[in-house]
Amino acid sequence: MLTHPALLVVDEIGYLPVSQDGAVLFFQLVNARHERASTVLTSNKGFEDWGRVLGDEVMAAALIDRLVHRCHIVNIRGNSYRMRDHQNLTRSGTDRRRRKDGS
Repeated sequence: MLTHPALLVVDEIGYLPVSQDGAVLFFQLVNARHERASTVLTSNKGFEDWGRVLGDEVMAAALIDRLVHRCHIVNIRGNSYRMRDHQNLTRSGTDRRRRKDGS
């Protein structure tokens, strides 16, 4: 059961659509873990978007209330490491072509 691990990591909240049943189950999971175990969440959505993601503004507010109680929020801006790697590869290929062409 997901309520028992000392640490639960949930990656990319809001990346895929969440059904109403899924949103309710997620709320129940967070509620059951609240103040009992650690949970790490990642999302590219701000809290202001969670009502739309979960399909219910009131439930999203209650969920956020539980999540931010005694938490540490780490806000990371900029491209993901995957995009950085892609940009570096693209840039390297362009540099190689320039050297080969003599430009």
